[in-house]
Amino acid sequence: MARTLIIDTIKKVGETIKVAGWVQTVRSHGKITFVDLVDRSGTLQAVIEGDCDLKPFDVVEFEGLAKERPEKLANPNISTGFVELEAQEATILSKAQELPIDMGAKDLELHLPTLLDHRSLTLRHPKIKAIFKVQEALMEGFRKAAKEMDCTEVFVPTISASATEGGAELFRFPYFGNVAYLVQSPQLYKQMMVGAFERVYLTSHIYRAEPSVTTRHLVESIQLDFEIGFIEKFEEVLDALEVSYSILVGYAQDMCAEELKLLGVEPSLVSAKVPRLKMREAQEIVFERTGVDHRNEMDLMPEDEKEISAWAKEEHNSDLVTITHFPTKKRAFYSMPDPDDPEYTLSFDLLFKGLEVASGAQRIHNYDKLVETIESRGMDPENFEMYLQAFRYGMPPHGGFSFGLERTTMKLLNLQNIREASLYPRDMERVDFSFSKKGK
Repeated sequence: MARTLIIDTIKKVGETIKVAGWVQTVRSHGKITFVDLVDRSGTLQAVIEGDCDLKPFDVVEFEGLAKERPEKLANPNISTGFVELEAQEATILSKAQELPIDMGAKDLELHLPTLLDHRSLTLRHPKIKAIFKVQEALMEGFRKAAKEMDCTEVFVPTISASATEGGAELFRFPYFGNVAYLVQSPQLYKQMMVGAFERVYLTSHIYRAEPSVTTRHLVESIQLDFEIGFIEKFEEVLDALEVSYSILVGYAQDMCAEELKLLGVEPSLVSAKVPRLKMREAQEIVFERTGVDHRNEMDLMPEDEKEISAWAKEEHNSDLVTITHFPTKKRAFYSMPDPDDPEYTLSFDLLFKGLEVASGAQRIHNYDKLVETIESRGMDPENFEMYLQAFRYGMPPHGGFSFGLERTTMKLLNLQNIREASLYPRDMERVDFSFSKKGK
């Protein structure tokens, strides 16, 4: 007999079927036992005569009759809540050992290290699974936005011969007698691709050797990138940023209404019409609202991001706000200086509920200017030969941006720590298990 997915039992009432999955709960009432069975499609109640030797997370196969539940015992909160299986045969495919934590709780109220130390188990909890169903929908929304902008998907390396942005936050390692780096960003490669495909998008793992543990940083994270050629003005890049982000978040919210309800999350206020401020304007607003003076800082402080996001929600009913024109000294060498004020760049950050979730800029596309800028930063153009080759043979005006997948997931779902939005997070204290557990 072929297996029936739980979601399809709704259509097979009155038939003898076979289902398989994990035991979620067992409720024994002496002469009868109720078992909640879970597979990839949903949850089904199975009814077994007498007692049974089943425990949570045993992997089982049931054969039996699909029946309508008695009206008073139906569960309207789930799609399969009006059907049950009268189990006639049970086969245990795999026994689960005794659980180290209570997985039957509605909420897994665990300290983050415990949650992550038992990650392969805790990922099975309905609320934890819901996080990654939403994350999957964000990826689908990203691709939907990319196709609407007529972009070509490309796949680029995560090993590079040079540092993308310079600095010390690099993983450097020997590479067959040479030196190579894990990429901080696919930036250089996606710009090179504009010379071939004009508009591109990609998904990349990026690596930052930041010697700190915060609620918003990971050593390895997933970045969603766009790069667009033949732009005529800076505002085109801003428009593309805001439209694409509203599409990917809006798509996830539409597709995952049940998951958001399960997680107790209200839909975010996102649209293609996003308030915009220059960085100095944002700092002035923060000063006026709080009295804290960061107006001479080269970037927004984390507390500034939270305050200006609060302003955007109060004044514009938006969970998004775009900050532009960061100082040239602060931004990467490929960022285009503002022709009207070269001390600032045609660059931007997108803030979502108080956190930077995206960053980008219009790029320098002139070969000579790019070489001059690299040299002015104390870097050697020879280390960027492959990158510069694309510009030597003609590169259109272009710009682009990238979204952080884990950060977007974190803010959309109001999670407290970015590690909750990563299946197996990497930071300076953890590679699968904490180093303290394995020995330093």
